[in-house]
Amino acid sequence: MKILYVSDLDGTLLHSDETLSEYTCDVINDLVNKGMLFSYATARSYNTARKVTKGLHAKIPLIVYNGVSIRDNITGDILMSHAFKCIDEVINDLISQGMMPIVYSYIKGKEKFSYLKDKINSETLDFINTRKDDPRHNPISDIKQLYIGDIFYITCIDNISKLEPMYQKYRKQYHCIYSKDIYSSSMWLEITPLGTSKAHAIQQLKEYLHCDYVIAFGDGKNDIEMFKMADECYAVENADEQLKTIATGIISSNNEDGVAKWLKKEFK
Repeated sequence: MKILYVSDLDGTLLHSDETLSEYTCDVINDLVNKGMLFSYATARSYNTARKVTKGLHAKIPLIVYNGVSIRDNITGDILMSHAFKCIDEVINDLISQGMMPIVYSYIKGKEKFSYLKDKINSETLDFINTRKDDPRHNPISDIKQLYIGDIFYITCIDNISKLEPMYQKYRKQYHCIYSKDIYSSSMWLEITPLGTSKAHAIQQLKEYLHCDYVIAFGDGKNDIEMFKMADECYAVENADEQLKTIATGIISSNNEDGVAKWLKKEFK
C-alpha cells in the first residue's frame, strides 16, 4: 500500500517559536530517504514555508495557501493553482466595513501581496513587518492597484465584531477560514476560491502520486476538512479540542516533536 503522509506546519510540525527541531529534520529526512512520501499542507506561502522548513528535505510537492496552490518542492514550479473569477465586490465590502484586506495575486506573472499602506491597522502592520523583505511585498497608495492581477487569496486581520459578519456572509460563496492566530492571538479571516482547501489539494496530490492511503497530522480547526478526508489522522496534544474529537489518535505536542516521534515509531 502506497501511503501519503501530510502534516500541517504551524502548531503541528513547527515548535511554538516557528522553528523545526533538529530531531524532526533528522527523522523525516531519514525516512524520506527510505522511501516515505511526506509533504505538508499549510496556510503559509511557498516562500515563508520554505524558510521555516529549511533543513527538511521533503521532495514531493507541497500544499500552500490552505490548498490554493500545489508547488514542486524542487523547482518551485506551480503544479496547481486557483484564482477568483471576480472578487472586487468582496474587497469593496470589506473596505466599506472599515477593514483593509491584504490581497494576494499574480501580477505580470509574479506573486505579490498588496495593501493600502496608510490604511492598515496595527495588527496587520505587525504581520507586514515580519515580511518586509519578502519579494512579494507590494505596499500601494492607490486603491485601484488593489484589484490588479489574478487574485487568489484575501486576508483580513481585525476584531471579531467586524470579521464574524463577513465570515457568515461569504462562507457559502467562498472557502472561508475564521480563526485566531496561534502566535499573535489576532483574529483572521481568510477567503479563497470555493472548492479550495487542504483536503481538496491533498486529494489531488494523492492522485498525482498514485497513493492508496493518506495519514494526516494537524492542530487547528482549519485542519478539520483534512482530517475528514484522511484515512488516519492524528492531532498533536496542543491541538484544538474540536479537532481532537475526530482524530484517530492524539500524539505528543508540537514542542515535543510529536509528528516525528510517531513517524519514527510507525513508519515501516
